[in-house]
Amino acid sequence: MANYSRFLLLLLPLLLHIHNVKSELQLKYYAKSCPRAEDIIKEQVATLYHKHGNTAVSWIRNLFHDCMVKSCDASLYLDTANGLESEKESPRNFGMRNFKYIETIKQALEKECPNTVSCADIVALSARDGLLWLGGPIRIEMKTGRKDSKETYFPEVEKYLPNHNDSMSSVLSRFQSIGIDTEGTVALLGAHSVGRVHCVNLVHRLYPTVDPTIDPDYAKYLKGRCPSPNPDPEAVLYSRLDRETTMILDNIYYKNILNKKGLLIVDQELVTDPNTSPFVVKMAADNNYFHQQFARAMLILSENNPLIGDQGEIRKVCRYVNSA
Repeated sequence: MANYSRFLLLLLPLLLHIHNVKSELQLKYYAKSCPRAEDIIKEQVATLYHKHGNTAVSWIRNLFHDCMVKSCDASLYLDTANGLESEKESPRNFGMRNFKYIETIKQALEKECPNTVSCADIVALSARDGLLWLGGPIRIEMKTGRKDSKETYFPEVEKYLPNHNDSMSSVLSRFQSIGIDTEGTVALLGAHSVGRVHCVNLVHRLYPTVDPTIDPDYAKYLKGRCPSPNPDPEAVLYSRLDRETTMILDNIYYKNILNKKGLLIVDQELVTDPNTSPFVVKMAADNNYFHQQFARAMLILSENNPLIGDQGEIRKVCRYVNSA
């Protein structure tokens, strides 16, 4: 009995530590330290959207490309400096843009509450608020309290980020590794309802012969957008992911891929894979259901292995780690 009591005394500090670590990511984390933090981010996202409409799409992309790679910690935003190679340089992040505008949001927060709100929380909240301007799910209650990483994960980007040419089983496995089920994966890929794809990433489906899973008329349109099998990666040659509602996050995406009008291989595989196809049909029929599942999966993604407590820092500038 004495040994058991001694064991509990030794275990108690560990249990309290675990509880405290988990409790640091919470709703309204900045309620006392920076009461207007979430309002400022929402205002800035709205202002930027009205000046540069594509920023709303970028915020969603950024959440995915940051949080899938080890942690939601704004490592994606770090520039190459002091021996750290930026994740932005990875081929998997080709075509990512509007990074500079995260600094616009950060500066507004620094003016209100210096050294308080992390870049990682800006990544998460800007994605949530950007959804509203894309006709996405109504406001999502998102926890905050993330810290910023002090390092980049450039060598590991390809290990964590799914590729648009990967098999569906591989894509599902990567999402499942962070707690997102098949239904949630199908919903998150619905982000392909907005934005564009560079020709570099789709010409392999058009040349030398057209992928038979593409609708012939759609293939003709795509060849018009991407007339060369060897497009210049520096040129702005692209096709919209969704030609009908180009800047609306809706279930038209699922209707398109059911009609063989998916841009990427991974889009069309959603239809042909027996694990995912039932969810595609269901989301194509019900936009509200799609939004509900998108919101659920986005929350899980936004809470992937966050740095909390003293595991990270609050960067003063999102592009660089703080100087010692």
